[in-house]
Amino acid sequence: MKVEATIRQYNHTGKSTRIKWRNPSRRKQNSKPWLLLLLLLSSFLVFFFLNSTRFSFRFSLNNHRLNVTSSVTSNRASSTQEELTPEYDKNPCLGRYIYIHHLPGRFNEDVVKNCESLNRPTDKSSMCDNIKNYGFGPEIENSNGVLSNKSWYSTNQFLLEVIFHAKMKKYKCLTNDSSLASAIFIPFYAGLDLRRHLWRFTTSVRDSSGIDLAKWLVERPEWRRNWGKDHFMVAGRISRDFRRKTENNSDWGSKFMLLPESQNMSIMSIESSFTSNEIAIPYPTYFHPSENREILQWQRRMRETKREFLFSFAGAPRSRRKGSVRDLVISQCKSSNKTCRLLGCGGDSASQSCDDPVNVMKLFTSSIFCLQPPGDSYTRRSIFDSILGGCIPVFFHPGSAYEQYFWHLPKNHSEYSVYMPGNQLRDRKFSIEQKLLEITEDRVVALREAVIKLIPRVLYANPGSKLGSFEDAFDIAITRILKRISRAGEESGRS
Repeated sequence: MKVEATIRQYNHTGKSTRIKWRNPSRRKQNSKPWLLLLLLLSSFLVFFFLNSTRFSFRFSLNNHRLNVTSSVTSNRASSTQEELTPEYDKNPCLGRYIYIHHLPGRFNEDVVKNCESLNRPTDKSSMCDNIKNYGFGPEIENSNGVLSNKSWYSTNQFLLEVIFHAKMKKYKCLTNDSSLASAIFIPFYAGLDLRRHLWRFTTSVRDSSGIDLAKWLVERPEWRRNWGKDHFMVAGRISRDFRRKTENNSDWGSKFMLLPESQNMSIMSIESSFTSNEIAIPYPTYFHPSENREILQWQRRMRETKREFLFSFAGAPRSRRKGSVRDLVISQCKSSNKTCRLLGCGGDSASQSCDDPVNVMKLFTSSIFCLQPPGDSYTRRSIFDSILGGCIPVFFHPGSAYEQYFWHLPKNHSEYSVYMPGNQLRDRKFSIEQKLLEITEDRVVALREAVIKLIPRVLYANPGSKLGSFEDAFDIAITRILKRISRAGEESGRS
């Protein structure tokens, strides 16, 4: 009816005389079926076109990798395939972008520029030397055949902040647009800053940099976006050093990790305090390769080397803890002088000191088992040095590794290590040597192989290195921190 009225109006205006009806009665009888037929034909053509296009699109979508299309030329098929390719295939950095905060120099650069302030009277090497080479320290040029030809450095165990920052600068998915970032890195040298003020300074001085950093962060739009939940940083000291609970000047450390802002972010450190926002990652070791072949060569050498000692220990007694597990370990090593080798720290002779990387690695590469009792804290840098040397670690407390390095070490602890409860050592009949001798040769071989396979996971490769299929400690930490932040964001969205 609407169509008929329109035609009538069209004739009435006089704009066209093409449509004329000879017989009014015939018009009433035949016009409506003819128009309906025209409308049905038009609807059918439109329906056919739409369904044909929909089928072609669905078929192309399901088979875009096979370059299959329907009713189009090969050029259009290629174009359609490219449009339908998932974004992550085009951009491997999707979901992995990281933005680095540009902090005022007082929080990082000025700390290393004024490296003399980091030195202590008891230090055996200058911190200014240790900061060289991305924080790896001086390169070891002559090891008398103990080490490979290059990529070995005298690395200080407290330089992780500098090392991690240097590697972050070479990270392949950096962005200058913080709105694109999945995570935001805070390059604060918290451990080095604290080192300058640990002795003979008031608590207010020790806390000042951390408090100022928190104030700086909360003013940034990046922080206000998620209140720091997508921020992370690295601390080069154990977590306990940043958890001072009182304002007494005689108490140790700062209170940086107790600040509300610090508890919002994720913090990686060489030893955690088992809180929800802290993660332990490996101490720096002496080996920082630039190519994967260096790792392969070292692993092969560790498999082939002959090991002279059943077990060994590198370290010094702790005078503040008489009768500790550490003291008992040293005592048993001394009493098993034919099967155990003891390397003391702080000795007068440099050739016998465990402060020398060559001495340490010579010991570990010639030992089947390496004893790792707690010291001033649960963990030790020696754990990772021993793994580097293909030496099977022996732990006496679960907090030394099992409850710490979830991202980097196997969940099944018996795959790569031996555990002896420390309290058993207080029994005079308990013998470390005897327990180790009871381990079968097949298991020793399996343990050593597992340890050797862990080597790339516990070292920090040279920034910009090409390790092929290997992931170093940094790579693993970045992958896991991105997953952690993403998961926290999803949980926050659901709530």
